[in-house]
Amino acid sequence: MTAVKAILFDFDGTLANTVLGITKTMAETFQRMEIPIPSEEEMIATIGLPLRTSLQRLGKLSDAQADEAAALYRELFPIYEVGNVVLFPDTLSTLEKLKERGVRMAIVTSRDCPSLRLIMEPRGLLPFFETTVNGSDGIKAKPAPDMVVNLLERMSLKADEVLAVGDTTFDIEMGQRAGCKTCAVTYGNHSRETLASLSPTHIIDSLSELLSLPELQ
Repeated sequence: MTAVKAILFDFDGTLANTVLGITKTMAETFQRMEIPIPSEEEMIATIGLPLRTSLQRLGKLSDAQADEAAALYRELFPIYEVGNVVLFPDTLSTLEKLKERGVRMAIVTSRDCPSLRLIMEPRGLLPFFETTVNGSDGIKAKPAPDMVVNLLERMSLKADEVLAVGDTTFDIEMGQRAGCKTCAVTYGNHSRETLASLSPTHIIDSLSELLSLPELQ
């Protein structure tokens, strides 16, 4: 068994609970545009996709409307989302222990760079991560493998040395298509059953369970 040298983490639903902030900001965006507000369940199902894609799909928007919605969402984000983000209980302790073990870590997320930094910096997350690939980088989004492939090249890693961790099928499919081991977390935005349908390498119920995976011993 090849040891894992690095973990590529999704952010929303994996390291932090962002559901309340995202759904509040989406609802306010649609309301201001006088577009019917989707159900919370529908909004949650799109978390992990690029923002513009989520909004366009949810509101059945034209390209011009999708551009307007994404711009408005970003304007509203500091008001309605950032203060409603909560780290999962074992996020910091798990990251600290992984760092102590010498595991390299990076973020791969559809969230854009300004919003990611706005959330991560005050919560003490930035020092744990070597680098990020995010929605501001112009790389083909999840579930395409491109974001992971970019990180592998940037970090000089082989795919079988890397574990991709996420809470959605978009994350798992992305990691699998890049040739990495994958770990699905069940406490995020997609159900255990949905995640299991893709046969990830591991399925865990709390982030701290990463510490017990055989590839990380």
